[in-house]
Amino acid sequence: MELKEIQNLIKFVAATGVAEVKLEIDNVKITIKTTLGESSPEITYLQQAPMAQPMQQAAAPVQALAQAPAAPAQEDESSKYITVKSPIIGTFYRKPSPDKPMFVEVGTSIGKGDVLCVIEAMKLFNEIESEVSGKIVKILVDDMSPVEFDQPLFLVDPS
Repeated sequence: MELKEIQNLIKFVAATGVAEVKLEIDNVKITIKTTLGESSPEITYLQQAPMAQPMQQAAAPVQALAQAPAAPAQEDESSKYITVKSPIIGTFYRKPSPDKPMFVEVGTSIGKGDVLCVIEAMKLFNEIESEVSGKIVKILVDDMSPVEFDQPLFLVDPS
């Protein structure tokens, strides 16, 4: 939409005395609000976000429901293990850099303070250290995947 067209629309709305007009064209939303005491209308320009994000969020509950019946069996199996969770939101990396080996693999014995992975948050790489000693039983997150706060990353057998 051209600037001249927007200006003409504002003049039209002001002349008609309409309180509010909303207009959507492709991915642009325009809202024009007028009040009786004002001589110039208030204009709000909003850019619509791509629709791909809500579709991904809608798919997540379906996956959670599909996995829910299997949870009790996994819970009994993993109840003897300690879960290492993400302390921050970011991107999970199993290696310090692409040309270096993985920090830990399934079956690796770890001690308290050993680095298990790196989580990148806002261009800062945070080493995640183990708070327990034991053996890595399962790695719950794929390399280079986004993780959320308190999301389980590893299962550790403390025995």
